[in-house]
Amino acid sequence: MREAQTKFEKKLIQEKYNVNVAFYVHLKEYNNTVRDELEKRLEEVFFYARGVDWKFDSFGIEKAGKRNKDILGFFIFRTANITELKKLFKEYFEDYDNAIKITCSVAEYEKINETFFELDV
Repeated sequence: MREAQTKFEKKLIQEKYNVNVAFYVHLKEYNNTVRDELEKRLEEVFFYARGVDWKFDSFGIEKAGKRNKDILGFFIFRTANITELKKLFKEYFEDYDNAIKITCSVAEYEKINETFFELDV
């Protein structure tokens, strides 16, 4: 493992600081249409998110089980503009009848070390 040397490796360098914002939509029920409904609303957030500097990380649905009693739709973003992203989420999910509530988690990370290597395939 080593530091970035080539032009390509330098393109891979990650930001020194990273803020992950996770939104959890607590759902009343899960059926065949829920994933499509959540994806549609998420696309609307993306489409209208002008002026908010963020990157989408992941989306999924976690069914109720050992870790959680609620069914959760989760969306994870990387951004420093938490206030604007919260406003957008509230705007595009406040009329969603299947939502009980929306909770949010913000995790801030600082890069300690970054090395580069290749895997032969």
